[in-house]
Amino acid sequence: MPRKSQSTPTQATARERISTNLSRLRKGRGLSQEQLAELAQFHRTYVSQLERCVTNISIDGLERLARALEVDVLELLQRSN
Repeated sequence: MPRKSQSTPTQATARERISTNLSRLRKGRGLSQEQLAELAQFHRTYVSQLERCVTNISIDGLERLARALEVDVLELLQRSN
């Protein structure tokens, strides 16, 4: 069975970038996972799974999160410095 690769910060996968950015933006706005989930019309556990890189999200879902966070969807995908 192939081993899961460990990405370096500059080579983070899209899922890892979304996870990092989602958590940073949510906390920066003083929102709990539950509050963000309500704003984006998701279940709280789904937001938790996204932040822990456990599950994938659709483009439509990214758009809902971006709207809830009042950012462009690209902010959820950009590499961190």
